[in-house]
Amino acid sequence: MSSTTPGLVCGHHHLYSSLARGMPAPPQQPSNFLEILQQVWWRLDCALDLDMIYWSAKLGAVEALMNGTTGIIDHHESPNAIEGSLDVIAQACEEVGVKVVCSYGVTDRHGVEAGQRGLEENRRFIANGGRGMVGVHAAFTCSDELLNAAAGLAVDLGVGVHIHVAEGIDDVAAGERLEGLAQENWLLVHCVHLDRDLRGTIVHNPRSNMNNGVGYARPAQRKNNVILGTDGIGADMLEEMRLAYVAYRAEDVTLSPDLAWSWLDNGYDFIPECRNDQVTWSYDHSDSPWHVAFTPGIRAIDVRSDDGEVLLQDGQPTRVDLSEVRRKASEAAQRLFSKL
Repeated sequence: MSSTTPGLVCGHHHLYSSLARGMPAPPQQPSNFLEILQQVWWRLDCALDLDMIYWSAKLGAVEALMNGTTGIIDHHESPNAIEGSLDVIAQACEEVGVKVVCSYGVTDRHGVEAGQRGLEENRRFIANGGRGMVGVHAAFTCSDELLNAAAGLAVDLGVGVHIHVAEGIDDVAAGERLEGLAQENWLLVHCVHLDRDLRGTIVHNPRSNMNNGVGYARPAQRKNNVILGTDGIGADMLEEMRLAYVAYRAEDVTLSPDLAWSWLDNGYDFIPECRNDQVTWSYDHSDSPWHVAFTPGIRAIDVRSDDGEVLLQDGQPTRVDLSEVRRKASEAAQRLFSKL
């Protein structure tokens, strides 16, 4: 047993969500998942500018690091600030010392031209050396033409596609529409209502699925590899592992914490160098699934990167001023809220 582990990986994040805490209530109380998207997240997406994106990413990266998470696979959307948005996210994470895989979620919600601009942002960022995947919001907000273009772009760039799949019942046709497109290097996020097997890795987000009331994804019943994400609700991956464990125990009492731990471990398939980062925790059995599953409140004390740099010391980030990041992010959030 040890108090150290490798750095953890968040397999699906929306870093801009770090500004959403405390946002004004929507115009009407959402009664289903589509209304949550329409009245909360799509309104927020449209109000983002590059400065807000920068401070949200920086705060999200700092909070990830403080939870022992040294790698993030991010999925971003900002229809009124598309160009350069992935550079801003990558810069903010690099300044903190967190590795990030970026993608811009293309969609036809804002018209064909905006969808093409999203594709170009993915292409430009990755072609210029950025670490990324081609992002797609979801099949139900994309035409067949846009889905085909995104899949083709990913092949051309030698990367996978990062896409929400059958998260809610409005996207129940995703399996049929993606069956001929999906590849092994795709990230299939949620898959709660997926009605068939698709090639790719499933990203399980148990807390988000419960929060949105979309149902239980049953990832243990799929043939695919599974990794864990948070869908924008922070990056405390030990807590997400606990939630994944208790969620499937409610369905099958024979399953052990080892399965959820393996999903955490599978994140290294996408950001392998995080395995060489070192996290020292506040608990002596932090490398034991059976201990972690039943021990809330485990905190990261120190984080050392794969090249030996100390990124977190005594629970505090070393590259950035935590108070300044929180203050600037709070100011950005207030500007964001004023536009809603």
